[in-house]
This record gives sequence, structure tokens and C-alpha cells, in this order.
Amino acid sequence: MSEPTDERGVREVKSAARTVDLLELLAARGDRPARLQELADELQVPRSSMYALLQTLINRGWVRTDATGSLYGIGIRALLTGTSYLDSDPRVRVVRPYLDEASDALGETIHMGRLDGTDVAYLATRESHEYLRTISRVGRRLPAHAGALGKALLAERADDALPEPPYARLTPNTHTTRESLLADIAATRARGYSVDHEEGVTGIVGFGFALRYDTPAQDAISCSVPVARLSPSHEEQIISVMREIRAKVEAATPWVSGAVNWR
Repeated sequence: MSEPTDERGVREVKSAARTVDLLELLAARGDRPARLQELADELQVPRSSMYALLQTLINRGWVRTDATGSLYGIGIRALLTGTSYLDSDPRVRVVRPYLDEASDALGETIHMGRLDGTDVAYLATRESHEYLRTISRVGRRLPAHAGALGKALLAERADDALPEPPYARLTPNTHTTRESLLADIAATRARGYSVDHEEGVTGIVGFGFALRYDTPAQDAISCSVPVARLSPSHEEQIISVMREIRAKVEAATPWVSGAVNWR
């Protein structure tokens, strides 16, 4: 059987692909460490090969193990590399001060996220002083169908580009059918921003705004607010401020001078 190739016809390096698959699997497990056999079974890799790969990555700091050497999790090098990505991204650097401005004006939590496949990856967050999470969302992912950031970005694409169902249910309000998601996306396009009615997190409403310095947009910003604090007047203020912040970001980022145009 021939090796997979990319759009340029370049063959995939099997050992590199296996390493990436392992790191992504460990990262996705979060605080649930895995045993050797679990990893070998999940990735369909011989146990001996998986053990050798794990030991190599432990020595390099990409994987960590417990005192018994039987449990494995993602290592600190993954954090350092992820931080480097954020520090080197020119658009994240441009957007961060505007997140501060929105947070100061609204007193609520403000996010920046980027579409990555069928998920949104959180790139920056400014937490509300009224509602502090115990765990930062930066570096975490949320299905695009289940949050304000994701729905704002899905609305920038044709309907046939939407993720295929079934959709994971995160709360009782999460869209789980293509029909309900399509109706929400249509409403998002009509109003110019998305609304997350406790679809990603129970008790939290979000308002998402695509940043249209790319076509289609890859990045978005959002404001999250507890339902208990969302009055009609506060909602109007959120929409007004976030529209203004979006306009400022787009004006500041037609393209960042001297930046590499990553594909």
C-alpha cells in the first residue's frame, strides 16, 4: 500500500506522522493519563514500537510519565511550543490590546479564537473580574457548532462547508442537527454576529464577531457573560462595543507589516 501524500505529491514520513498522532492523542486526553497498551491500541502501533517512541519523547520533554513509569501524559515541551506559536503570531499580537479595551469597557470575558478544522482553538482571553474561570481557555478547543466564536466563523462559509453531523451535545441547548445549526447560521449572517445561548457552557451567553481580514475569516472575537447578568441594555452595550472593537481590529490588520503570510 502506498504512503499518503499531500497536495504537492510529497510522501508522508511515517515516523513523524506517528509521533504527531501520539502527541495529539495525549493532548486530547487532558488530565486522563494513558497506559502503554491503550496508546498502542488506539494508534494501531506495535507495543514495542510505542514504548520506544514514548521513551524518546520522555527524554526530550514532550511526554511525561508517573513514578511507576506506567502512565503517560503530554509533557512541558508542548506548552513551550504552544506559547511560542502565540508569541510569534502577528495577528494575535495586534488583537490583544483590543481585547483589553473590550474587557475594560464591558467588564466581561473576551476571547479570540481561530478555526481549526471543525473546532475553534482559543488564542487569547481576557477574564471578567466578576466571573473568573479556574482554568484558562487559551490553547483549548471547542467544537465550532457549539459556541459564539465557531458559529461566527461558520457563518462566513457556504452551507455545504458546515461540519457534518452528528454534533456533540455539550449542554441541553447545543445544536445537534444540521437543520437547527443551519437556521442559527442564517440568523447569524442576517444580524452580523452570532449568539451562543448556553450552547457551549450552561449559564453563559456568548456573542461572536468574525474578523474579516481573511476570506473566509479564520479568526473571531467574542464576549461571554453569565445569564444572570445579561439585561437587554447590557446586551445592547455588548453588541455596540464588540462591533466597534471588530472595526478597530480589521482596520489595524489589513496585514501586519513585515509579517510572514502563513498558509
